[in-house]
Amino acid sequence: MRAYDERYLDEAMRNLGEAADFAVNECNLSIDEFFDLFVGTKIAEQFGFGAPKYISGMTGVELVCEIFEKSGLGDVPHPSKKYDLSPEYWTGWILAFYQWFLGRSFKSILRHISPKEVLRLYPTLHEASEYKCADTFNKIIKNKNEQSRLKTMRLQAKLTQKELAAKAGVNLRTLQQYESKAKNINKASADAVLDLARALGCEAEDLLELDLEEAEF
Repeated sequence: MRAYDERYLDEAMRNLGEAADFAVNECNLSIDEFFDLFVGTKIAEQFGFGAPKYISGMTGVELVCEIFEKSGLGDVPHPSKKYDLSPEYWTGWILAFYQWFLGRSFKSILRHISPKEVLRLYPTLHEASEYKCADTFNKIIKNKNEQSRLKTMRLQAKLTQKELAAKAGVNLRTLQQYESKAKNINKASADAVLDLARALGCEAEDLLELDLEEAEF
């Protein structure tokens, strides 16, 4: 389910494209650093929900200014050009579309495919349709994410399945089914996901999978 109406999408894409271009080519951030700040300031969350202030109420340059202010980074350089043709612009532009298309948070998406990875696809995809780009991103994520997020986080925490099940108060068989993706953890009860997240010392969203099959072209 998309968070905001499609009629606002073009403007949202232009604004995030301009922001990425300005942040990288004028403010000397890497594309990953910009998106880390975008997500870290929670502006990405509001943008993804379709907050009018961010998707249409300010320019991309103004968006970067607010990100810098919230991050305590000081003033940004004075804009010196039009921001609309660079690979960085395309990266922000297409990620705004992909987030809208999937209906998942930027934070969740960027955990599976980084802005730097998207930027590298510019030479082959920048003339393709938005839906072709989304299909390519989906294939990349599927290829990378054969292992469930739950298993990844459990292994990072150095816990066995039995230890995690006991610590979280979750049935061991159910845990195993979530790890193998025999059961969809996205459809688990909120309490169960929260209990697992607390036991692993992470956020509940860190355990959820991207529902790529639910995205309709």
